[in-house]
Amino acid sequence: MSDLTLLLEATGALAGAGGLGYAKQRAPRAYWSTVGLPLTWGRFTWSYRSTMEVCGLTVQPAGLRAFMTRNLARREVRPVPPKVRRVRPTATGLRITLRLPAGLEPADVAASCERLRHAFGVQSVTVSETRPGFVELRMTGYDVLRRVRLPRSAQPSGLTVPVALREDGTVFERDYRAVPMALTLGATLSGKSVYQRNLVKGLAKLPVGLIGIDCKRGVEHSRYAPRLSALATDPDMAGRLIDALVLEMGERFDLLALYGVSDVWDLPAELRPVPLVVLIDEVAELFLVTSKKDEAARDRTVMQLVRLGQMARAVGIYLEVCGQRFGSDLGRGATALRAQLTGRVVHRVNDKQTAEMGLGDIAPDAVMAATSIRADRPGVAVAGDTSGGWSRIRTPHTTPAEAAAVCREFAHLTPELPFLAPFRPPARQVVPPMPTLPPLVTPQP
Repeated sequence: MSDLTLLLEATGALAGAGGLGYAKQRAPRAYWSTVGLPLTWGRFTWSYRSTMEVCGLTVQPAGLRAFMTRNLARREVRPVPPKVRRVRPTATGLRITLRLPAGLEPADVAASCERLRHAFGVQSVTVSETRPGFVELRMTGYDVLRRVRLPRSAQPSGLTVPVALREDGTVFERDYRAVPMALTLGATLSGKSVYQRNLVKGLAKLPVGLIGIDCKRGVEHSRYAPRLSALATDPDMAGRLIDALVLEMGERFDLLALYGVSDVWDLPAELRPVPLVVLIDEVAELFLVTSKKDEAARDRTVMQLVRLGQMARAVGIYLEVCGQRFGSDLGRGATALRAQLTGRVVHRVNDKQTAEMGLGDIAPDAVMAATSIRADRPGVAVAGDTSGGWSRIRTPHTTPAEAAAVCREFAHLTPELPFLAPFRPPARQVVPPMPTLPPLVTPQP
């Protein structure tokens, strides 16, 4: 009887371990809430002081405190770690607020994120400064970016579009009021097009004008034609469209001067012109020329684009620039344009220089993270801004058909702008099925 009991207990233990392993893989959120969170919280509480000492995140106590500890408490004087002010569990990890002692700064804690991640056994650790002297450790208990699903509450509003999920479980939003111009880089099959589809899918639901510049004969943007106010499919047409945007920018500045304001959002709603988002796919096609006679037109287009990047924010015109590479090697004006693009999103790239082009001038620490993105994780990217902060993100998979369906559904929101009438794309026609061709090689009997 005892042998049977032991067998049943062993079988139950194996089944329980198997169930936990299955839950960890298939239901990581439930596993974290029931098993991972208590274990991680206990490990953090038990090993906090020693971990901070090993990671070099302690300072020597003040003279008076050291004197009191040595002479009154009769204890050894030990270095002081940051004081834990608050521990708050979340559905994806832990949020820990720390009070930094004199001598430590947020950059010291941020530099030890990788060591803290291994010490506490979590998926990732990021640091955010909440106020002077306080930082928040954001621990993620499992790989949030493995299967990305944006929460239902993440909906586009105003000029803010939820695009991706950060590795700490929060939503990454593209806010055109806060970050008016942005640059997205990524190699082929890195997920750059999926990022742009999510962006178009969200923007299509907002009362904005969408302008596409796709010099690859419109193979990417033509499917969004029902929602586009303008579409340029070759460099010559793109140059004329950019010239029209510069003229519109001048007229909008005249409107601001007439009413004595410096920003389009200071105008009354009935006078405010519609915001415009310019989506540029593969920006290198605007820079590359095949003959000497085309260089003058190229230089004019680039300089006009730089003007938009410098001044168009105030009149409600925003740039979203995408490409595989973007640096001074493209030609005149490339560096000047890049300097105007505040937001940066870098997907997997083919070389370190490309990552440095996108992130090296605003968040140098993010360059290494961008070069370590695996090829089997399309959609993973590093997002940075001019504040020096950065985070890993991943966009949910969106097919071209899904983005095109949203554009058709919200086609009634497309504004009628007379100055863009020559560039308005025609309604997309139904493409006939491809004919079935005979095989090139006749099979042998």
